[in-house]
Amino acid sequence: MTTVRSTAMESVMSQPHTVPPFAVISGAQVQQALQDREKQVVDLVEATYELHAAGESVNPPSYFLRFPDRPSSRIIALPASIGGQVRVDGLKWISSFPDNVQSGIPRASAVLILNDHDTGYPFACLESSIISATRTAASAALAADRLTRNRQRPTRIGFFGTGLIARYIHTFLTAVGWSFDETGVHDVSPDSAAGFRDYLRQTSAAGQITLHDSPEELIRSSDLVVFATIAGEPHVSDPAWFDHNPLVLHVSLRDLAPEIILASTNIVDDVEHCLKAGTSPHLAEQLTGNRDFLHGTLADVMTGRVTPPTDRPLVFSPFGLGVLDLAVGTYVYDETARSGQLRVIEDFFHDLRRHG
Repeated sequence: MTTVRSTAMESVMSQPHTVPPFAVISGAQVQQALQDREKQVVDLVEATYELHAAGESVNPPSYFLRFPDRPSSRIIALPASIGGQVRVDGLKWISSFPDNVQSGIPRASAVLILNDHDTGYPFACLESSIISATRTAASAALAADRLTRNRQRPTRIGFFGTGLIARYIHTFLTAVGWSFDETGVHDVSPDSAAGFRDYLRQTSAAGQITLHDSPEELIRSSDLVVFATIAGEPHVSDPAWFDHNPLVLHVSLRDLAPEIILASTNIVDDVEHCLKAGTSPHLAEQLTGNRDFLHGTLADVMTGRVTPPTDRPLVFSPFGLGVLDLAVGTYVYDETARSGQLRVIEDFFHDLRRHG
Protein backbone atom coordinates (compact mmCIF):
# COMPACT_ATOMS: atom_id res chain seq x y z
CA MET A 1 0.00 0.00 0.00
CA THR A 2 1.64 3.21 -1.17
CA THR A 3 0.66 6.84 -0.92
CA VAL A 4 1.74 10.14 -2.38
CA ARG A 5 1.83 13.62 -0.89
CA SER A 6 1.43 17.00 -2.48
CA THR A 7 4.52 18.83 -3.71
CA ALA A 8 4.24 21.27 -0.83
CA MET A 9 3.98 18.42 1.67
CA GLU A 10 6.96 16.59 0.21
CA SER A 11 9.01 19.77 0.35
CA VAL A 12 8.48 20.37 4.04
CA MET A 13 8.68 16.69 4.96
CA SER A 14 12.16 16.53 3.45
CA GLN A 15 13.27 19.04 6.08
CA PRO A 16 13.37 17.75 9.67
CA HIS A 17 11.11 19.44 12.24
CA THR A 18 9.37 21.70 9.73
CA VAL A 19 5.71 22.52 10.26
CA PRO A 20 3.64 21.12 7.36
CA PRO A 21 0.96 23.18 5.58
CA PHE A 22 -2.57 22.64 6.85
CA ALA A 23 -5.44 21.84 4.47
CA VAL A 24 -9.20 21.52 4.82
CA ILE A 25 -11.01 19.02 2.58
CA SER A 26 -14.77 19.39 2.25
CA GLY A 27 -17.37 16.65 1.94
CA ALA A 28 -17.83 17.49 -1.74
CA GLN A 29 -14.11 17.00 -2.33
CA VAL A 30 -14.15 13.74 -0.35
CA GLN A 31 -17.02 12.43 -2.45
CA GLN A 32 -15.27 13.46 -5.66
CA ALA A 33 -12.07 11.67 -4.65
CA LEU A 34 -13.96 8.46 -3.81
CA GLN A 35 -16.49 8.49 -6.64
CA ASP A 36 -16.46 5.19 -8.58
CA ARG A 37 -13.36 4.01 -6.68
CA GLU A 38 -15.04 1.20 -4.77
CA LYS A 39 -12.69 -1.53 -5.97
CA GLN A 40 -9.61 0.53 -5.15
CA VAL A 41 -10.97 1.31 -1.69
CA VAL A 42 -11.73 -2.35 -0.96
CA ASP A 43 -8.14 -3.20 -1.94
CA LEU A 44 -6.93 -0.39 0.31
CA VAL A 45 -8.97 -1.68 3.26
CA GLU A 46 -7.63 -5.18 2.67
CA ALA A 47 -4.03 -3.89 2.68
CA THR A 48 -4.73 -1.93 5.87
CA TYR A 49 -6.08 -5.02 7.62
CA GLU A 50 -2.88 -6.80 6.60
CA LEU A 51 -0.73 -4.00 8.05
CA HIS A 52 -2.75 -4.06 11.25
CA ALA A 53 -2.41 -7.84 11.58
CA ALA A 54 1.34 -7.52 11.02
CA GLY A 55 1.67 -5.08 13.92
CA GLU A 56 2.32 -2.07 11.67
CA SER A 57 -0.34 0.04 13.35
CA VAL A 58 -1.46 1.47 16.66
CA ASN A 59 -5.20 1.33 17.26
CA PRO A 60 -6.07 2.07 20.91
CA PRO A 61 -9.59 1.68 22.29
CA SER A 62 -12.18 4.13 21.06
CA TYR A 63 -13.38 6.67 23.59
CA PHE A 64 -17.13 7.21 23.99
CA LEU A 65 -18.33 10.63 25.09
CA ARG A 66 -21.86 10.23 26.47
CA PHE A 67 -24.32 12.74 27.86
CA PRO A 68 -26.63 12.30 30.89
CA ASP A 69 -29.15 14.73 29.38
CA ARG A 70 -29.02 13.05 25.93
CA PRO A 71 -28.67 9.31 26.63
CA SER A 72 -29.28 8.22 23.04
CA SER A 73 -26.48 10.41 21.69
CA ARG A 74 -22.71 10.00 21.74
CA ILE A 75 -19.50 11.22 20.19
CA ILE A 76 -16.69 8.74 19.63
CA ALA A 77 -12.96 9.42 19.32
CA LEU A 78 -10.98 6.89 17.27
CA PRO A 79 -7.24 7.60 17.49
CA ALA A 80 -4.92 5.54 15.31
CA SER A 81 -1.54 5.33 13.61
CA ILE A 82 -0.43 3.48 10.48
CA GLY A 83 3.19 2.59 9.81
CA GLY A 84 4.62 0.84 6.80
CA GLN A 85 4.83 3.10 3.75
CA VAL A 86 1.79 5.11 4.85
CA ARG A 87 3.24 6.69 8.00
CA VAL A 88 0.34 8.78 9.21
CA ASP A 89 -1.31 9.35 12.57
CA GLY A 90 -4.71 10.81 13.29
CA LEU A 91 -8.11 10.89 14.90
CA LYS A 92 -11.70 10.43 13.75
CA TRP A 93 -14.24 12.36 15.82
CA ILE A 94 -17.70 11.06 14.95
CA SER A 95 -21.04 11.89 16.53
CA SER A 96 -24.26 9.90 16.55
CA PHE A 97 -27.38 11.90 17.41
CA PRO A 98 -30.37 9.74 16.41
CA ASP A 99 -32.90 12.53 17.01
CA ASN A 100 -31.40 14.37 14.02
CA VAL A 101 -33.38 12.09 11.73
CA GLN A 102 -36.65 13.56 12.95
CA SER A 103 -35.40 16.97 11.80
CA GLY A 104 -34.49 15.67 8.36
CA ILE A 105 -30.71 15.73 8.80
CA PRO A 106 -28.34 12.74 9.01
CA ARG A 107 -27.80 11.04 12.34
CA ALA A 108 -24.00 11.03 12.10
CA SER A 109 -21.41 13.72 11.44
CA ALA A 110 -17.64 13.47 11.58
CA VAL A 111 -14.27 15.00 10.96
CA LEU A 112 -10.91 13.30 10.47
CA ILE A 113 -7.59 14.85 11.48
CA LEU A 114 -4.39 13.64 9.80
CA ASN A 115 -1.11 14.21 11.67
CA ASP A 116 2.40 14.37 10.26
CA HIS A 117 4.42 11.30 11.26
CA ASP A 118 7.60 13.21 12.11
CA THR A 119 6.40 16.40 13.81
CA GLY A 120 2.97 15.41 15.06
CA TYR A 121 1.50 18.55 13.51
CA PRO A 122 -1.92 18.07 11.90
CA PHE A 123 -1.74 18.64 8.16
CA ALA A 124 -5.38 18.09 7.17
CA CYS A 125 -8.95 18.18 8.45
CA LEU A 126 -11.41 16.22 6.32
CA GLU A 127 -15.18 15.92 6.42
CA SER A 128 -15.46 12.30 7.46
CA SER A 129 -19.03 11.02 7.46
CA ILE A 130 -18.46 9.91 3.86
CA ILE A 131 -15.05 8.45 4.73
CA SER A 132 -16.57 6.57 7.67
CA ALA A 133 -19.42 5.15 5.58
CA THR A 134 -16.97 4.25 2.80
CA ARG A 135 -14.56 2.33 5.00
CA THR A 136 -17.47 0.55 6.72
CA ALA A 137 -18.97 -0.50 3.39
CA ALA A 138 -15.59 -1.52 1.96
CA SER A 139 -14.92 -3.67 5.04
CA ALA A 140 -18.33 -5.32 4.66
CA ALA A 141 -17.81 -6.00 0.95
CA LEU A 142 -14.35 -7.46 1.63
CA ALA A 143 -15.76 -9.67 4.37
CA ALA A 144 -18.63 -10.86 2.17
CA ASP A 145 -16.13 -11.96 -0.47
CA ARG A 146 -13.62 -13.62 1.82
CA LEU A 147 -16.15 -15.31 4.09
CA THR A 148 -18.03 -16.97 1.22
CA ARG A 149 -15.07 -18.45 -0.63
CA ASN A 150 -15.63 -21.90 0.90
CA ARG A 151 -19.45 -21.78 0.88
CA GLN A 152 -22.16 -21.23 -1.70
CA ARG A 153 -22.23 -17.60 -2.79
CA PRO A 154 -25.42 -15.93 -1.49
CA THR A 155 -28.03 -14.87 -4.03
CA ARG A 156 -30.63 -13.55 -1.57
CA ILE A 157 -29.65 -10.52 0.50
CA GLY A 158 -31.64 -8.92 3.30
CA PHE A 159 -31.07 -5.43 4.75
CA PHE A 160 -32.18 -4.88 8.34
CA GLY A 161 -31.86 -1.10 8.68
CA THR A 162 -32.06 1.09 5.60
CA GLY A 163 -30.06 4.26 6.21
CA LEU A 164 -26.87 5.66 4.72
CA ILE A 165 -24.69 2.70 5.74
CA ALA A 166 -27.06 0.19 4.10
CA ARG A 167 -26.97 2.20 0.88
CA TYR A 168 -23.16 2.37 0.92
CA ILE A 169 -22.86 -1.37 1.60
CA HIS A 170 -25.18 -2.17 -1.30
CA THR A 171 -23.20 0.17 -3.56
CA PHE A 172 -19.90 -1.45 -2.63
CA LEU A 173 -21.21 -5.00 -2.97
CA THR A 174 -22.53 -4.37 -6.48
CA ALA A 175 -19.42 -2.40 -7.49
CA VAL A 176 -17.17 -5.37 -6.70
CA GLY A 177 -19.29 -7.84 -8.63
CA TRP A 178 -22.19 -8.97 -6.46
CA SER A 179 -25.69 -9.33 -7.89
CA PHE A 180 -28.75 -10.80 -6.24
CA ASP A 181 -31.84 -12.67 -7.35
CA GLU A 182 -33.76 -11.30 -4.37
CA THR A 183 -33.28 -8.32 -2.05
CA GLY A 184 -35.25 -8.11 1.17
CA VAL A 185 -35.79 -4.91 3.14
CA HIS A 186 -36.92 -4.34 6.74
CA ASP A 187 -36.83 -1.26 8.94
CA VAL A 188 -38.73 -0.14 12.00
CA SER A 189 -39.56 2.97 9.98
CA PRO A 190 -41.87 2.13 7.07
CA ASP A 191 -40.86 5.37 5.34
CA SER A 192 -37.18 4.47 5.50
CA ALA A 193 -37.87 0.98 4.18
CA ALA A 194 -39.91 2.38 1.30
CA GLY A 195 -37.20 4.94 0.50
CA PHE A 196 -34.55 2.23 0.38
CA ARG A 197 -36.77 0.10 -1.84
CA ASP A 198 -37.12 3.03 -4.23
CA TYR A 199 -33.32 3.42 -4.26
CA LEU A 200 -32.90 -0.28 -5.04
CA ARG A 201 -35.33 -0.03 -7.95
CA GLN A 202 -32.91 2.38 -9.62
CA THR A 203 -30.10 -0.22 -9.51
CA SER A 204 -29.56 -3.21 -11.76
CA ALA A 205 -28.36 -5.85 -9.29
CA ALA A 206 -31.18 -6.07 -6.73
CA GLY A 207 -33.40 -8.65 -8.42
CA GLN A 208 -36.84 -9.05 -6.90
CA ILE A 209 -37.31 -6.52 -4.07
CA THR A 210 -39.51 -7.39 -1.09
CA LEU A 211 -40.50 -5.28 1.90
CA HIS A 212 -40.74 -7.56 4.92
CA ASP A 213 -43.07 -6.74 7.81
CA SER A 214 -41.15 -8.80 10.35
CA PRO A 215 -37.47 -9.43 11.17
CA GLU A 216 -38.06 -13.18 11.10
CA GLU A 217 -39.41 -13.01 7.54
CA LEU A 218 -36.39 -11.05 6.38
CA ILE A 219 -33.79 -13.26 8.05
CA ARG A 220 -35.29 -16.61 7.05
CA SER A 221 -35.54 -15.51 3.40
CA SER A 222 -31.93 -14.25 3.13
CA ASP A 223 -28.62 -16.06 2.60
CA LEU A 224 -26.75 -12.83 3.37
CA VAL A 225 -28.14 -10.58 6.12
CA VAL A 226 -26.87 -7.04 6.65
CA PHE A 227 -27.59 -5.42 10.00
CA ALA A 228 -27.17 -1.64 9.69
CA THR A 229 -29.31 -0.25 12.49
CA ILE A 230 -28.82 2.15 15.40
CA ALA A 231 -29.81 -0.48 17.97
CA GLY A 232 -28.29 0.01 21.42
CA GLU A 233 -29.13 -3.48 22.67
CA PRO A 234 -30.12 -6.86 21.18
CA HIS A 235 -33.54 -7.08 19.57
CA VAL A 236 -33.14 -10.34 17.60
CA SER A 237 -33.09 -13.27 20.00
CA ASP A 238 -34.23 -16.51 18.35
CA PRO A 239 -31.36 -18.68 17.02
CA ALA A 240 -33.90 -20.73 15.02
CA TRP A 241 -34.31 -17.83 12.58
CA PHE A 242 -30.74 -18.60 11.44
CA ASP A 243 -31.17 -22.36 10.97
CA HIS A 244 -30.37 -22.01 7.24
CA ASN A 245 -26.81 -20.88 8.17
CA PRO A 246 -26.66 -17.47 6.48
CA LEU A 247 -23.70 -15.10 6.37
CA VAL A 248 -24.49 -12.17 8.68
CA LEU A 249 -22.72 -8.83 8.30
CA HIS A 250 -23.39 -7.57 11.82
CA VAL A 251 -22.24 -4.03 11.07
CA SER A 252 -24.28 -2.34 13.79
CA LEU A 253 -22.87 -4.76 16.40
CA ARG A 254 -25.67 -4.77 18.97
CA ASP A 255 -28.60 -6.41 17.18
CA LEU A 256 -28.06 -10.07 18.06
CA ALA A 257 -28.72 -11.70 21.42
CA PRO A 258 -25.73 -13.57 22.93
CA GLU A 259 -27.53 -16.87 22.31
CA ILE A 260 -27.32 -16.26 18.55
CA ILE A 261 -23.65 -15.33 18.80
CA LEU A 262 -22.94 -18.52 20.76
CA ALA A 263 -24.76 -20.65 18.15
CA SER A 264 -22.72 -19.16 15.29
CA THR A 265 -19.21 -19.02 13.88
CA ASN A 266 -17.89 -15.59 14.82
CA ILE A 267 -15.33 -13.53 12.92
CA VAL A 268 -14.39 -10.01 14.06
CA ASP A 269 -12.10 -7.28 12.76
CA ASP A 270 -10.16 -6.96 16.03
CA VAL A 271 -10.79 -9.05 19.14
CA GLU A 272 -10.00 -6.47 21.81
CA HIS A 273 -11.98 -3.73 20.12
CA CYS A 274 -15.05 -5.84 19.41
CA LEU A 275 -15.39 -7.14 22.96
CA LYS A 276 -16.21 -3.74 24.42
CA ALA A 277 -19.01 -1.21 24.78
CA GLY A 278 -21.90 -3.64 25.05
CA THR A 279 -21.58 -5.20 21.61
CA SER A 280 -23.27 -8.55 21.07
CA PRO A 281 -19.93 -10.41 21.25
CA HIS A 282 -19.12 -8.47 24.43
CA LEU A 283 -22.42 -9.62 25.95
CA ALA A 284 -21.61 -13.20 24.92
CA GLU A 285 -18.26 -12.92 26.69
CA GLN A 286 -19.95 -11.60 29.82
CA LEU A 287 -22.48 -14.44 29.69
CA THR A 288 -19.92 -17.22 29.26
CA GLY A 289 -16.87 -15.77 30.99
CA ASN A 290 -14.65 -16.66 28.04
CA ARG A 291 -13.94 -15.91 24.38
CA ASP A 292 -14.08 -19.43 23.06
CA PHE A 293 -16.97 -18.50 20.75
CA LEU A 294 -14.64 -16.31 18.65
CA HIS A 295 -13.07 -18.17 15.74
CA GLY A 296 -10.69 -15.46 14.51
CA THR A 297 -10.36 -12.18 12.69
CA LEU A 298 -11.02 -11.26 9.09
CA ALA A 299 -7.24 -11.06 8.61
CA ASP A 300 -7.02 -14.67 9.82
CA VAL A 301 -9.49 -15.66 7.11
CA MET A 302 -7.68 -13.57 4.49
CA THR A 303 -4.37 -15.33 5.21
CA GLY A 304 -5.90 -18.81 5.42
CA ARG A 305 -5.17 -19.27 9.13
CA VAL A 306 -8.91 -19.71 9.71
CA THR A 307 -11.44 -21.40 7.43
CA PRO A 308 -14.98 -20.85 8.72
CA PRO A 309 -17.16 -23.98 8.80
CA THR A 310 -20.28 -24.03 6.65
CA ASP A 311 -22.63 -25.88 9.01
CA ARG A 312 -23.45 -22.90 11.24
CA PRO A 313 -24.48 -19.29 10.79
CA LEU A 314 -21.42 -17.13 10.10
CA VAL A 315 -21.42 -13.73 11.81
CA PHE A 316 -18.94 -10.97 10.99
CA SER A 317 -18.89 -8.27 13.69
CA PRO A 318 -16.63 -5.34 12.74
CA PHE A 319 -16.15 -2.75 15.48
CA GLY A 320 -14.65 -0.39 12.92
CA LEU A 321 -10.94 0.40 13.21
CA GLY A 322 -9.53 3.91 13.19
CA VAL A 323 -6.70 2.73 10.96
CA LEU A 324 -9.25 2.20 8.17
CA ASP A 325 -10.39 5.82 8.47
CA LEU A 326 -6.76 6.96 8.33
CA ALA A 327 -6.07 4.86 5.24
CA VAL A 328 -9.13 6.09 3.36
CA GLY A 329 -8.58 9.67 4.56
CA THR A 330 -4.97 9.63 3.38
CA TYR A 331 -6.13 8.30 0.02
CA VAL A 332 -8.59 11.19 -0.24
CA TYR A 333 -5.88 13.68 0.72
CA ASP A 334 -3.52 12.29 -1.91
CA GLU A 335 -6.17 12.30 -4.65
CA THR A 336 -7.21 15.86 -3.78
CA ALA A 337 -3.60 17.02 -3.84
CA ARG A 338 -2.98 15.20 -7.13
CA SER A 339 -5.92 17.03 -8.69
CA GLY A 340 -4.51 20.39 -7.64
CA GLN A 341 -7.59 21.19 -5.53
CA LEU A 342 -6.02 21.06 -2.07
CA ARG A 343 -7.18 24.05 -0.02
CA VAL A 344 -4.29 25.06 2.20
CA ILE A 345 -5.06 27.41 5.09
CA GLU A 346 -2.19 29.88 5.10
CA ASP A 347 -0.73 30.76 8.50
CA PHE A 348 -2.99 28.24 10.26
CA PHE A 349 -0.22 27.68 12.79
CA HIS A 350 0.93 30.92 14.39
CA ASP A 351 3.75 31.97 16.74
CA LEU A 352 6.00 29.05 15.88
CA ARG A 353 9.17 30.46 17.40
CA ARG A 354 9.99 28.69 20.59
CA HIS A 355 11.24 31.77 22.40
CA GLY A 356 9.21 34.39 20.57
